[in-house]
Amino acid sequence: MKPSRDIATLIEIMRRLRDPNGGCPWDLEQDFNSIKPHTIEEAYEVADAIERNDFTDLKAELGDLLFQPIYYAQMADEIDEFDFGDIVYGICEKLIRRHPHVFEELNLDNAQGVNANWENIKAAERAAKSKGTSGKAPSVLDDVPRALPALTRANKLAKRAARVGFDWPDAQGALDKVVEETKEVADEIRSGDQAKIEEEIGDLLFAMTSLARKLNVDPEEALSNANQKFIRRFQHVEKRCRDENIQIEDAGLEKLEGFWTEIRKTDKIEN
Repeated sequence: MKPSRDIATLIEIMRRLRDPNGGCPWDLEQDFNSIKPHTIEEAYEVADAIERNDFTDLKAELGDLLFQPIYYAQMADEIDEFDFGDIVYGICEKLIRRHPHVFEELNLDNAQGVNANWENIKAAERAAKSKGTSGKAPSVLDDVPRALPALTRANKLAKRAARVGFDWPDAQGALDKVVEETKEVADEIRSGDQAKIEEEIGDLLFAMTSLARKLNVDPEEALSNANQKFIRRFQHVEKRCRDENIQIEDAGLEKLEGFWTEIRKTDKIEN
């Protein structure tokens, strides 16, 4: 086979890889659960390329990500569940349905109105999806994926609750909750109950995501940026140890903190 710009070629490559007669032994052993971690990894690699502003890598990583639904579609087709065409049809139908202001006569002339209508449509979809399937009343928290990173999922859960009025009126209320949860963590540290400490740390992290939301900050992005800042500053500490011919393990906390203070001061001057 030869490379092509036609999606049909990619579908055919996937079919050949899964062909019991002459296909790839590794691909033939895979199932939905074994491929799932690769899908998550590929999505993160796309995000990493975007953060690095590397369009060459982004093109390649998007190809790897595109291959994932092709893979699932092939496995599903083998058991007569759905094929790639069904996936394409489904997303086309959803996008048309969720954009009546573009494809129908609904007049929405600003982003706020579009977002409100989008959420109303999604709420109706959730209600329809849950009706008659489990005997359980629909919840505004339905379909927030469990597989999301915990910080992102906490943010989405709180946003869903806020849409029906379960929210602080302003950021101060969320900040007060953070202070309250911090005190509860301190109380449990004194008690020494590890299970309670873990529970209260979880409550504190959840409260922090709500504070971030009230301040229009994406907590996942904020923590990602904090991670990068920590890496950059710690690498400065490592360099200063090398400059002074000190093994970092032998430097001692006081000297390490001194090096850390150097880069912090530099950051403040540059900002």
